[in-house]
Amino acid sequence: MLMLDETIVTETPPLYSAYGRIGKQIEVPITGNRSKRITHGAMNIKSGEVDLLISHEWNAQSSMHFLEQIRAKWRGWHIVLFEDRGSPHTAEDSVDLAERLRIEIRWLPRATPELNAMDQLWRRIKEETLGDRATLHIDRSALLLCQAIIQLSPRERLKKAGVLSGHFWLAE
Repeated sequence: MLMLDETIVTETPPLYSAYGRIGKQIEVPITGNRSKRITHGAMNIKSGEVDLLISHEWNAQSSMHFLEQIRAKWRGWHIVLFEDRGSPHTAEDSVDLAERLRIEIRWLPRATPELNAMDQLWRRIKEETLGDRATLHIDRSALLLCQAIIQLSPRERLKKAGVLSGHFWLAE
C-alpha cells in the first residue's frame, strides 16, 4: 500500500517560524519571482520506503510519469495507491495508465489531507527544512526537501507521517 501526494516549493518561504527581537520587524526577502517546483512523493505505509520526483509542473503528464516511476521501483508488486482527487490524478489518461500498469487506485475523500500519510510527511519536512529561511534557488530548495526525506530512516518517515501514532486510520 502506497500513499501518493505532491507539494509545491515556491520562491517565497512558507515561514512557519522566524525569530527576531521583541518589538522589531524581521525582514523576509521576497524576490517577486514566482518560480515553483512540484515534488511528488509516494510512500509505502508498511516499510516507510519512498519514491520521489521533482517536476516543473503538476499536470497529467507529470502525474503519469510518476506512476511509471512508481511501477518501475515496485515492479512485480500488487500496488494499491491511495491518492487525492487532484485533476492530474483523475485525468482520464492518468487513470488509464494506472490500469495498464496494474496500479489499483483508491481515492481519498475530498479535502482530507489528514488521511494521506505522504501529505503529513511533506508538511512536517517542509516546515523543518524550508520554513524559516529564504529561498536562494528554487531547484536547490526542492532538492533539500527531497534529501531531508531520503536521509530519514524508514521508521522516522512513518513516525513523522503519523502512521505509527496508533491513531492512523489504516492501522491494523
